[in-house]
Amino acid sequence: MGIAALVTWLITAVGGFYLLFTWISNGGPRKPSTSKFRPALIFSHFALAAIGLVLWIIYLIADSNALAWVAFILLVPVALLGFAMLRRWLPTYRARAAAEVATADVPAERHFPVAVVGGHGLFAVVTVVLVLLAALEV
Repeated sequence: MGIAALVTWLITAVGGFYLLFTWISNGGPRKPSTSKFRPALIFSHFALAAIGLVLWIIYLIADSNALAWVAFILLVPVALLGFAMLRRWLPTYRARAAAEVATADVPAERHFPVAVVGGHGLFAVVTVVLVLLAALEV
């Protein structure tokens, strides 16, 4: 269960890195007036998820149940921040779908591929469930 959680966490991280790269390369931090994502939201989501992943790897090596629970507890705010970003991204996606107009003032998150956003979210949910099950020693 722990290894399965690690695999899904790594897949989730790859999707997250791609979304972060897309956001930064399209001017996300430099366009605070158009982006619905504040840098603090993005980078705190990233930092907490990365710290949790490192703790999970240490848990797998050390087999310390306390580390499994700390990693799970870190995933709770990561998931909440992720849902907050999804809620902020959906109107941007709907606006893009309604009118494919290229302008200079489009938010950076408008460039997110729907498949990557969906895959990232799906693997994130699976990761949370697997981490919880591993922490419960199921």
